[in-house]
This record gives sequence, C-alpha cells and structure tokens, in this order.
Amino acid sequence: MTTKGHAPWWAHMMLYAGGLTMVVAGGAAAAAQYASYTADHAIENEYIIDEEHQAEVDDVENLTGPLDILVLGVDEQGGSKRSDTMIMVHINEDLTEASMISLPRDLYVDIPDCGPGWGDDPCTTKLNHAASISDDWDETRSNVVETIYDLTGVKFHMGATANFEGFIDMVDVVGEVEICSWKTFESHHTDRVFEEGCHSYDKDAALDMVRQRYQFYDQIDYDKGLYGDYARQNFQQQAIRSLLVEAKDQGFLTDPTKITELLEGFGDKVTVHLPDGLSMTDLVVNLRDIDPGSITSIRVPASSDYDPDGNAIEMIHPGTEEETDAASLWQAVQDDTLDEWAAENPEWISSDA
Repeated sequence: MTTKGHAPWWAHMMLYAGGLTMVVAGGAAAAAQYASYTADHAIENEYIIDEEHQAEVDDVENLTGPLDILVLGVDEQGGSKRSDTMIMVHINEDLTEASMISLPRDLYVDIPDCGPGWGDDPCTTKLNHAASISDDWDETRSNVVETIYDLTGVKFHMGATANFEGFIDMVDVVGEVEICSWKTFESHHTDRVFEEGCHSYDKDAALDMVRQRYQFYDQIDYDKGLYGDYARQNFQQQAIRSLLVEAKDQGFLTDPTKITELLEGFGDKVTVHLPDGLSMTDLVVNLRDIDPGSITSIRVPASSDYDPDGNAIEMIHPGTEEETDAASLWQAVQDDTLDEWAAENPEWISSDA
C-alpha cells in the first residue's frame, strides 16, 4: 500500500478528467490507447475503504450510479500521516450530477478508537481526532472510515487520497483558478492579502487561500454561515469546480496528449481504491456527462458550540432541526435523492461568495 497526502479535490479531479478525455478525444488510435494506459497506471492503487464499509458495484462492465466516493486529504509530518480534510462525493444514478459534502474537522462525533490517550477506547470528540490516533496510517485510515460510516451510515464504492502538492502542480498546469471571497483578509500563513470579490490566482496564491480558516469569525462570516473551517471548505469547493472548468476549457479533457501529461505529473500525489475489475479509464469514461461547473457543494447541518472541556466544536445538536436535516442528508445520499434534499434545504447549500 502506498499513499501521499493532503488536498482531496485532486483525487476527484483525476477520476473525472481522465475519463472525459478517453471518451471525446478524436486523436489517432495509438494516442488514445497510450492515454488509456496512462490513465489506468499513473495513479497508485491503495486499500482505503475497509471491506465492511465498502458498497458493491453490481456490474463494472456496465457502470451505473449512484456512486459514493470518500476523498481524504492526508498530510505527512514527522513520518506519520494525518487527515483533516474529508469530502464525500456523491454521483447520481445517471452519472450526470455530482455533489460534495465537506465534513467539518471540528465536528463533534463518536469515534470508535480514540488512541492510547483514551486507552484505545471510544470517545466523543472532534472528527479530525480520528485521524491522529496512530503513526500507522492503515490503523488511522480504518478508524477514519469507520467513524464516518458510524456518523452517516453511508458505504463507499471507492476512495481516494491526495495532497497539497497535487493542488500546487495542477493549478500550475491550468495557469490560474478563480476563487471568490466575501471580504478582504490577510493570509494566516503569509503576508498576502486576498481582496473581496472574485479573482484569478496562480498556484501559490490559490494554495495559500484554500488553507485559510482562522480569519473568519466576524459577523459577516457568521451571517453567511462561512465562519472558521466552513470558510476553508467553501474555498476548497470553489477550487475544485474552477480547476475542472479550466481544465475543460483548455482542452485537457479532450486531448489524449494533454491528459497523459496531466496524469503522469500527478499520479504520485494521488491514490485511489477502485472496485475489482474497474480500471481508472472505465470509471472516468462514465463521468463524461458531469458538468464541473454545476457540482453541488453541501455543508453538514451543524453549528458552533463547546465540548464539556470548553473546546470550540461544531455540533449537530440533538433534538433540533440540525439533527433532522443531517439525518435526512445521510438518507438522501443512500437513496440518491440529494437533488430533492438540496431543494428542500437551501440553507445548507454552499454558494460562491
């Protein structure tokens, strides 16, 4: 098993982009064959979803939805791996619509294994704690997957991991991406200032922007429901859509040579877990009808609170509409009725600033 890690949007980007190229490219047969081979082999395979939490794909030869993909951003520090970015990607039955549900890193959840500090027993704390219980990535990964399953009841057909390096490199390939902000703010990591409104950013600025979350506790942030980590989620979701749109507009999704260059450059920064018998090309070919600009971004129904120790958390409050909305959200994923859920719950749909 191999992984590299952080920034989960790259896994979905690779899965989507490669397939469109194979379908609509009109190049010579040899070029198409090479591009297909590259798409199938450029990205590492990794065991991500445990068997008990993996949904079956009935017929890999005639792929249909709905499909659920768990995408993890993993960060390598000090020889160990961590994940504090987790996105559920849902693709509908017709493979024509995609939705992203970003799980807040500070969401207060039940975790089955809380590590040595808890005697390896269960606990209730922030979601990202599930990804910090061990230096053994296999143990940590399994704990994250089980925690998300316990929260949502959703089984995943496949999984993916990716890192921030992939984000940097991909933005460099397409040139710039557009990300919008509802206010002007200074980076927490650099002296860069991001102006209010929609602007195009190069790879360094885009990477800087999608990592921001500490500057979003003003009234305007709360009014928009984009405070703290929700702001970071919003920037990440915008980056995904913008990258896909740019790649499509620049021909990366229609030229076998370009997609080959793309995948060869980023294959070592992304890993995927596909069902037996399903190749990368087989998968992404079937995503050809998804419009990247229309991907729906969903926020988990939750709001700020404090845990018993006084730590700031995000909580799906029991006995409130949040609990009802969250329960119906997880059910809508399983029933493939997210479009109906989104129409009934517009307050939880993220929009660009």
